[in-house]
Formats: sequence, structure tokens, C-alpha cells
Amino acid sequence: MTESTTTLRDGHAPVPPPPAEIRAERRRLIESIRALRRLLDGRRAFELADRRRLNREARDRGRAEAACAKTLQRVHERRLRRERSLARRLDGLDGKREHQERRALMVLRRESIESSLRATRLTTSDVNGIGAGLIRDLTAAGIRTAADFTRVSWGKAPNGKGGEVLYIHRPHGRKVHINGIGEHRGRPLMEWRRAAVARAKARAPQELPPDQRHRIAEIIEAERARLQAEAAELPREADAAREDAVRLRTEALSRLTEAAREAARSAAERRAEFDAMAEQLAALQAELAAHRDRYGDAGRRLRRAQTRALRPLPAVPAPYIPPAPPAPPAHGAHGEPGPDDGTGSGAGAPADGPWAEAAPGTQVRASLAWLLPVALFALFTVAGVGELGDTTPPLWLRAGSRLTALAATTELLRLWVPRRRPWTAGPMPPGTGAQCAGVFLALVAAGMFGSGDTGVLGAAWTTGGLSALLLATGTVRRRKG
Repeated sequence: MTESTTTLRDGHAPVPPPPAEIRAERRRLIESIRALRRLLDGRRAFELADRRRLNREARDRGRAEAACAKTLQRVHERRLRRERSLARRLDGLDGKREHQERRALMVLRRESIESSLRATRLTTSDVNGIGAGLIRDLTAAGIRTAADFTRVSWGKAPNGKGGEVLYIHRPHGRKVHINGIGEHRGRPLMEWRRAAVARAKARAPQELPPDQRHRIAEIIEAERARLQAEAAELPREADAAREDAVRLRTEALSRLTEAAREAARSAAERRAEFDAMAEQLAALQAELAAHRDRYGDAGRRLRRAQTRALRPLPAVPAPYIPPAPPAPPAHGAHGEPGPDDGTGSGAGAPADGPWAEAAPGTQVRASLAWLLPVALFALFTVAGVGELGDTTPPLWLRAGSRLTALAATTELLRLWVPRRRPWTAGPMPPGTGAQCAGVFLALVAAGMFGSGDTGVLGAAWTTGGLSALLLATGTVRRRKG
């Protein structure tokens, strides 16, 4: 500030500047301080936004680490499942070879039996009672060999008259009736077929030929070699998958680190600007105080503005340090989860009680214990005070107590909910506990007064005075904080 005093020509006594010049200089200093205060008012919003940014960066890093750990765990579990599956399939190859040999032998025997039955032709000398005429009728119905029918049964006649007749069943479900073949000729016909089937089974091969057995063994050995090669490839596939997961995590963390570095540089520049403005504001306040001490009061109009301009600077919130993300589970050389070291993920901050307050800038979240006073005020909102007994308080007390409890519940939730969110976590404002206790005791005192019992008036006045003291203390602490 340039000196506005003048000196007499002889240099003995300084002459104070005119009052108008003093007021103009005082007004200039006050307006400059106001402008800087308005700029510094944005620091709290800046720190809150920076806290959100740091929380978001920590959350993104934690997600990248968690995604990598989850991928490594999936790779490990998939490898274990495939190893167990391949081991079961390798162990079952011997049983599979025996099963295929049995199936091949069954097919070979069935083909041999069917071939023998087709070669066994029906003649008049084979079945007693069946002559050439019946042979011609059977041939016309498609029954020439033992393979052309399976069994005989009784059923109604085709025209529905004459009672039951004997039917001969063909291999594919059809059945025919031959006139002249009844029970006396049907039984020898089936005996002839059973004898032909018995002879065909006796002639059928009892074991596989060596060439078929060798061919099945080659197929099984080829499958064994394929499964062993697949099992040998599993570690390489798992290693490649783990390398991809680690590479993706490294790339993601590199991007996040670069973005965080740039954001931190911008935040540091912005914070330095705020610090410079705070220093400039302190210098202007010192200059204003010196000007006031030197020239005294500048008038009633500037007195209040001067007092507001000389208020101390608000407390600068400490830079927020986000909590470290949980470390990913350790993995062994093959991706297996390492043993738990039992150290845990870190000690948490001590919880603040419903009436305890943490200093500004501490990195704790509002405690869940604040739900207790919220529940109490919600109860008073519904039930009122002094209404649980036989007495009925006045209408103004019933309405006023409910409105007061509702206002306290709303205010507590407004303060508590944002401080529970990860991106806006923080302690409850200083003085909130004292204000909360004061409102609670005020409601209790109002209930005592509304009960009409003269024996509790002393306690009611004491409780009311204590509530007023707590409310005043909490209000002062809130304003200072």
C-alpha cells in the first residue's frame, strides 16, 4: 500500500491523509479480501472432488487387481477340472477297450447267428405234419427259413369269426395266419426254430479274431496318446492364460497410474493456487489490520465489513489419502492360490460412537452407531413425548415434539448418508453429537413438563438447562468447524 501521509515542509510532523482517502483505501482492501474469500470458498468443493477422484482411482486399481486375481483363479480351477477329466478318461481306456471288444463280439455273433438262420431252410422233412402244401403257403407268406419268423401266438381270426387262430410273427412286427397251421403244427414249427437257433449259437465264434482285436487296440492307443498330449499341453495353456491376465492387469494399472499422475499434477497446481491465494489473503488482512491500527476507525459503515474481512482463514482440509486396495490372493508357480498368511487385509480405523466426533480431515466413515439416535428420533416422531402414560399433553406440545423429532431425524440422515458413501466418506461434523444430545434431552424435558406431575419439575428444569448447554456447545463447535 502506498503511504497517503504528507509531511510539512520543515519535515517535523506528518499530516494524516484526508478521511475520504482513508475510507477509499480501507474499502479497496476490504473488497480485495472479499474477492479472495469468494475464490477460496471453492477450495472445499475442490478437496471433495479430489477425494472422489482418489477414491475412484483406488477403486479402479482394486477392480483391476480383483479381475486379475479372479482370472488367475478361474485358470487354475479350469486346469484342475481338465486334469481330473483327462485322468478319468485315461483310467477308463482299459475298460473302454474291453467294452468295445464285447460289443464287437456281440455284433459278430449276431451276424453269424442270423446268417446261420437264413441258411436253415424249412423243408417237409424237418417238421412233422407240415407237407408240401403248407410249405408253399409259408413260402407265399415270406417264411422260407428259420430267420423269417420269431414266435407264434394265439389271437382272434382275421375276419373276426371262428374264434382264435394261430399267428406266426415276422421279424419286423408283422404277423400272418396260415390256414392249416394250428396248435399241433405250430408247436413243432417253433421247436424246429429253437433247435436251429441253438445250433447257430453253438457254431457262432466265442472270441474276436486277432485282426479285429488288434484294430480295437490301435484305436484305444491312439486315443490314449491324444489324451496324454492334451494333458501335457495343459500347463502351457494355463501359463499362457496367466501371462495374458497379468499383462492385462499391468496395462490397466499403467493406464490408471498415468491418468492418476496427470490428475495429481493438475490437483497440485490447483492446490498451489489456493495456497497462494490464502497467503495473499493473509497479507491483505495484515495490511488491513495495520491500516486500522494506524488510522483508526473509518466510519460506521465500514466497521462491520472490516470486522468480517479480518475473520481468520477457514481451516484448510488435509489432503485425502484413499485406503489401499486389498492385496490380490497370492498364486504359486502354477497359479495355485498360496496359503493364507493370516495377516488379514489391514486394521480398520476405530469406529466413532454416536456422540463422538472425529477431527476434520481424518479418513474415517461415519459410524453405523449414528443409526441409534436416528431410530430414537423416528420413535419420537411417531409416538411423541409424554404420551405413553395416562396423561395427554397439550396439542402444541404433541405437534411441536413430533415436528422437532422429524427435523432432527431429517438433519441426521442428511449429514450421515453422504459420509457413508465410499466416494464422500468422512466423519460427522464437530458438534453434531452435542446438538443431537441436546435435542434428545430437550424432548425428554418437554415430556416431563407435559406430564403434569409436579414431582418431576426439578428434574425437568435440570434436563432443560443441560439440553440448552449442549445445544449451545454443539452450535459453537459446528460454526468453528
